[in-house]
Amino acid sequence: MKRGSPVHYYVYYRIAAPHAVAARGVIEAVLRALEDRADIVGRLLQGVDEPLLWMEVYETVGDPARFKATLGDLLAARRFAAFLAPGSERRTERFVAPSP
Repeated sequence: MKRGSPVHYYVYYRIAAPHAVAARGVIEAVLRALEDRADIVGRLLQGVDEPLLWMEVYETVGDPARFKATLGDLLAARRFAAFLAPGSERRTERFVAPSP
């Protein structure tokens, strides 16, 4: 990875059905807080055929260390892990533009 290249984050996981409404409220609050605190605009998507499969998308993250710490703090403060389906965990994939 070229130093200073923006990083694009894709975070996916499954939500427990009984917690879907509460989990959505928490993620929406996290997205707003990330925008306010770190100027990072995220989006929440759900699976077409699996509405409890969610993906958060954060593109063009210029300071990955700050992003990771801020997101982690926001999720921990809201105890987001309690909303995950049994056996699920948040998985993160990171991408950058290809080198020339």
